[in-house]
Amino acid sequence: METQRNLSFAVESGYTTSKFDDDGRVKRTGTVASASAHIITAVIGSGVLSLAWAMAQLGWIAGIAAILIFSLITLLTSSLLADSYRSPDPVSGRRNYNYMEAVKNNLGGIKYKLCGVAQYTNLVGITIGYTITSAISMAAVKRSHCLHKNGHDAGCHTSNNPYMIIFGIIEIVISQIPNFHDLAGLSYVAAVMSFSYAFIGIGLSIARIADGKAGKTSISGVSAGVDVTISQKVWNSLQAIGNIAFAYSYSNVLIEIQDTLKSSPPENLMMKRAAAIGVSVTTGFYFLCGVLGYAAFGNGAPGNFLTGFGFYEPYWLIDIANICIIVHLVGAYQVFSQPLHQSAEKWFISRCGTGHFIVQEHQIVIPFVGIYNVSFLRLIWRTMYVIFTSAIAMMFPVFNSVLGLLGAAAFWPLTVYLPIEMHISQAKIRSFSLPWIWLKILCWVCLTVSLAAGFACIQGIISELKHYQPFKSVS
Repeated sequence: METQRNLSFAVESGYTTSKFDDDGRVKRTGTVASASAHIITAVIGSGVLSLAWAMAQLGWIAGIAAILIFSLITLLTSSLLADSYRSPDPVSGRRNYNYMEAVKNNLGGIKYKLCGVAQYTNLVGITIGYTITSAISMAAVKRSHCLHKNGHDAGCHTSNNPYMIIFGIIEIVISQIPNFHDLAGLSYVAAVMSFSYAFIGIGLSIARIADGKAGKTSISGVSAGVDVTISQKVWNSLQAIGNIAFAYSYSNVLIEIQDTLKSSPPENLMMKRAAAIGVSVTTGFYFLCGVLGYAAFGNGAPGNFLTGFGFYEPYWLIDIANICIIVHLVGAYQVFSQPLHQSAEKWFISRCGTGHFIVQEHQIVIPFVGIYNVSFLRLIWRTMYVIFTSAIAMMFPVFNSVLGLLGAAAFWPLTVYLPIEMHISQAKIRSFSLPWIWLKILCWVCLTVSLAAGFACIQGIISELKHYQPFKSVS
């Protein structure tokens, strides 16, 4: 409370130009570059690893079209969502510090509750998905050495659970970073890592094609009645659409990223530029990874083309790629978990007050590092959260179906419906006008696609879990 009074006094005294922003908070220093790094960290994630498989299910025409359409929709709705950071005016209005607050102030009511359920469920799901993916990559490093030593037919299967625990321990430590404003450095490192493993995957795909080992491809992808049954073709194609949707999932943290930007030029303009850069760069990589990965492996493309051992040699390069994936997901996990942490901690503080010893910051001296502020609330809550996501990941480690379900569940409400509804409300677009009709058509089409993909992914998870024993997953 004392800090807040000091900030308010600073604002009233005209001190905002030096240390504080117009809302009395410490001056934001984020730029287009830092926001682009956050976006790339959030977007180029484990989704890129499944694109070759998705292309194999859909084929050349539908696969390329799906990647392009999802990128255009994401770019459009990101631009609309950027205008919702301030309301009612996108330049001079009151700040909304997170996605839920933007929905509450622009729409309110049941849509605000829908946003809360969709956003936080998806954030939890994504962090679980990243735990699964990182463990698979850790296991792949060990397995690649075994296969190199004992031959490609050796199997060399290893349990994923110890690696999920290792990833969880790392996240418990890293999660003590207080908020988004302190994550820029981690996001820069994670963005570099995402570029690195994407480039390695692209390079290995090109090498495989050049060696004449390319797989069989087709316009329609996997052949129904030949490679798979007709029903499997339908289910897998819908799962592939969900995987591509997941690959563009970052709208649920867009407002939080925008809240790190400095006030001039206007935050919405900087965020739109950052979104254009981030989505354009990732789409380019997605085309390269998806198209070249499909060309390299054909209709038999593995679900994860860096850990499914479509590539065996050079084994050291596969190791480097998987290490890059692990480092990237350490940062991406934090980008997606921060909104949930901040919401939970804000709720606790509202119940207990800022004077409670659990909430207060306590200084500890770390040798060779210096003084570090520790909050018992942050330590307890975030540790429990990481343990929870790690335990769930060990229970349900099914890669492609989980990614597809997360993408399908989040894409319509968070990436399409709510940004469009907030834009209609903020811009005061008349019902049944031409812009209103086009936006509503886009909503309904995306809802239909999301529902179909979601049902297909649920079917895939049920099918995979029939022969699965909890806590005994192997790579």
